[in-house]
Amino acid sequence: MGLEKYRERRASGFGAFVVQKHAARRLHYDFRLEVGGVLKSWAVPKGPSLVAGRRRLAVQTADHAIEYASFEGVIPKGQYGGGAVIVWDHGRWTPLCDVEQGLASGKLEFELRGEKLRGRWHLVRTGAARDDDGRWLLIKGRDEQARDADEPEVTQAQPHSVLSGRDIDGLAQLAAPVG
Repeated sequence: MGLEKYRERRASGFGAFVVQKHAARRLHYDFRLEVGGVLKSWAVPKGPSLVAGRRRLAVQTADHAIEYASFEGVIPKGQYGGGAVIVWDHGRWTPLCDVEQGLASGKLEFELRGEKLRGRWHLVRTGAARDDDGRWLLIKGRDEQARDADEPEVTQAQPHSVLSGRDIDGLAQLAAPVG
């Protein structure tokens, strides 16, 4: 794809992105990018960091339907992914490389325009991924949106949903059976 196409997409935004905070067996953040009509997904155990160069493990998971981008609620225990889910952040993303080639080669550069996450980002497959284990690293790029390492992590400073304003515990309590 030519540079002009990327400039057009950068102006309009390529597609949706969403980060869902998910209290399943273990608390993690599901990082999702709209690609080819689905949400490409990675589970990020510690959540994204705004510190430039800080690496966060991101394990690639199954693709999800686009409609799942706005899901906020409680998946019943016993079902796959059982637990509370909030939409921690959402917005638009723009690739800075050919997406299919980046996914295949294990190096995807992009910009995010969300409510909490903004600026340049990288997804880089780890060397161990040659064994097809789905391990990537989510890394914040060096730009004006990056934070200093001594500032609180964005996941701690801004724990609430961008849709409902609830935190993950508040949502789980709302869905708890009354008895």
